[in-house]
Amino acid sequence: MLLSVNTFVSLDGVMQGPGNPDEDRSGGFDRGGWLVPYASAHTTAVVESWFREAGAFLFGRTSYGLLGGYWSKVAEPGDLIATKLNTLPKHVVSSTLTGEQADWSPTTVLSGDPVDEIRRLKELPGRELQVHGSWKLVQTLHRAGLVDLYRLLQYPVVVGAGKRLFPDGSTPATFAIDEESSRVLPGGVVSLTLEPVGLGAISAGAYIVDDGRSTTVLGQDRRGTPAVSTSTKPV
Repeated sequence: MLLSVNTFVSLDGVMQGPGNPDEDRSGGFDRGGWLVPYASAHTTAVVESWFREAGAFLFGRTSYGLLGGYWSKVAEPGDLIATKLNTLPKHVVSSTLTGEQADWSPTTVLSGDPVDEIRRLKELPGRELQVHGSWKLVQTLHRAGLVDLYRLLQYPVVVGAGKRLFPDGSTPATFAIDEESSRVLPGGVVSLTLEPVGLGAISAGAYIVDDGRSTTVLGQDRRGTPAVSTSTKPV
């Protein structure tokens, strides 16, 4: 199964509490609900397109409780997101949650080593294994190189505090952008689909003046081949 991370982020990378002031106040966070003023039919269409690809879901303990407490109450037959979340298999990483407590059916509790457990899940056939929210789990998946695809909706707001998708100390990585599915939506929200292509290092370069010309000199690319390009001026 392909593993995808699907989440909302601000311009400064915050993913905490996007949908409600009381959604996640951990760490004293008091700026929740920051995406709601930008919600539209366009953002809903993008999110529904994510859920159409789902074959199963993977959550951290906190997001499992938050999302389950909300979406399990949505019973409208035509709601695509609720239908997917309430009917497809769900896996929650937790060392404290019991099977009896995991009452958002159907749910399996993953209580062993999360990296080993998720590698095993990825070997199963089927459509996407999707992660929504689950900030701490996403950090673990990123470090282990288990994420195959990131889908982001980036909102034109600086939250200024909170849990960031890639906080300080994150493992360096490079990404390729899917240009067909990445675009600016009406209202300024940016839809991005990113595929990790390198983990553990990033390429670098420098602007230099060579024989009177501004020249861009790149270091090693991800295949280890020296690469050089030129431009008229730094951008």
